[in-house]
Amino acid sequence: MENEGRPAEDEVLLTVPEVMFRLKLGRWKVYDLIRSRHLCSITVGRCRRIPLSSLREFVANQIAEAA
Repeated sequence: MENEGRPAEDEVLLTVPEVMFRLKLGRWKVYDLIRSRHLCSITVGRCRRIPLSSLREFVANQIAEAA
């Protein structure tokens, strides 16, 4: 059995479901964050990928805003 949908720590690009798992958010909200440019994403063919660095930056910004 693999890591049950949990991304490995050395992954550079994450799928939308992996971001959903990490942020504990739904699919619609993750796509909303992408559309509003709070999360950077790229497309590879027809696949949407979110750089891990973008996810970390988003979380850091959210923490800074809350402080």
